[in-house]
Amino acid sequence: MYDLPPEEEALIPTVAESLEVALQALRDDHEFLLKGDVFTEDMLEAFIALKEEEVQRVNVTVHPVELTYTTAANL
Repeated sequence: MYDLPPEEEALIPTVAESLEVALQALRDDHEFLLKGDVFTEDMLEAFIALKEEEVQRVNVTVHPVELTYTTAANL
């Protein structure tokens, strides 16, 4: 949309491209969430573990498009 020099583009914040990447970022940098005793280390670890289970479930689930191509290839 805009033509920015690479050094300016690098300064634009981005979001994680997947839940896995976001969870890793949370695991790597969550000290700010522990301030003020709003969240505990155990709570954050439990949340990350729960979300990782969801990621694993999605990763092993067959998508309907995969079924379509598999079925068509077997005809």
